[in-house]
Amino acid sequence: MAKYILFDTETTGNGEHDRIIQIGGLIIHDKNNIEVFDELCSCEVPISVDAMAVHHITPELIENKPKFIESNFYKELQKYNSNENFLIAHNISFDLEMVKKEGFENSYTIIDTLRCAKHLLADEKSHALQYLRYSLKLYKTETKEANKLGVSIKAHDAIGDVLVMKLLLSKLVETAGNIHGKKEIMEILARLTTEPVLLKIFKFGKYKDRAVADIAKEDFGYLEWMRKNLELDEDLRYTLDYYIN
Repeated sequence: MAKYILFDTETTGNGEHDRIIQIGGLIIHDKNNIEVFDELCSCEVPISVDAMAVHHITPELIENKPKFIESNFYKELQKYNSNENFLIAHNISFDLEMVKKEGFENSYTIIDTLRCAKHLLADEKSHALQYLRYSLKLYKTETKEANKLGVSIKAHDAIGDVLVMKLLLSKLVETAGNIHGKKEIMEILARLTTEPVLLKIFKFGKYKDRAVADIAKEDFGYLEWMRKNLELDEDLRYTLDYYIN
């Protein structure tokens, strides 16, 4: 039976040299067997003040803690590292890159709840985890879920974010099932993770919050100018190419 590993990291910062100082994780064997991991990790890289202001982890809190590669979660992450199991995170490219810095080589099937949310919940104004926590009313059931697993929920705390992500994942599974049918839902989420998103709304620029389809009709030249002159992420490139071509 497939294992589902949900995880989140807190780090010394967002730069190339930065490292993991907290790991939160859930390993779901089945609905009645869920392992919880909430571990602080020592690190030789100083924690930036900007990072401390977000996650409130200070050097004193991680002093004498095991290194990430010595954590219980890392041992389990390696144990189940197979493509028959699923590794899940919100904006997984960031967290996966962080564990790769510690020597981890991924063989899991990947699910990014951020990218899946962009596909399946396209009308949401934002797809940030904390925004979806409230817009989808996940907060109404989070206390019950937290009590069941014996964890607490705080924003920008690794295990708290993982628990919210678990609730979001359930919502994505439900939504994907309604759209695609009930079979192989996790495989569908894995596929959506690899596919670019056709954006509905401009998130910036002079047409911010306007529908891309409307601007394609009103000011087609603007789309061509954006595609030629701006540095764009994968989803916006895909969206502009869709309407231009």
